[in-house]
Amino acid sequence: MTPPLAEDHSLCKVLDSLIATDEPLITALSNAAALLYTTLENINWCGFYIFDGEKLVLGPFGGKPACTVIPMGKGVCGTAAQKREIISVADVDEFPGHIACDAASQSEIVLPIILSDGKLFGVLDVDAPVKNRFTDEDEGELAEVVSVLVGKLDAIITRSGNSWIS
Repeated sequence: MTPPLAEDHSLCKVLDSLIATDEPLITALSNAAALLYTTLENINWCGFYIFDGEKLVLGPFGGKPACTVIPMGKGVCGTAAQKREIISVADVDEFPGHIACDAASQSEIVLPIILSDGKLFGVLDVDAPVKNRFTDEDEGELAEVVSVLVGKLDAIITRSGNSWIS
């Protein structure tokens, strides 16, 4: 596991410098997932589910193999995407309809990724092997991460036409 970031290298600053807008969308998301997975403490899964116009499909991630398709409104990810709001769950066993991809996951936070044109891109999903893992501070930091990511994604999508590999 990567050591925590130095005080002068916030997660947002590192992400901003890591992702270039002239690279493919898949590359940007892969490096973002890898950075978060290796930097955030006490998590067991971190990645993206991408909205294909009807449902969420698995994108780049770090952790064990995961559910590949999540219907809108189902589980924490589908609910956060449908409501377009952050959902933090202290105990996944208490969330009605929770989708258990990894039995070790005990708490979860999901942040919708809304592009500047208002379109839903997908969600950032982070799971932890302990209950009550995510604080208000974590939520704020991850919301800032999503904001930086949206700026990068907007530029990449504008340049590439939403192509995953160009």
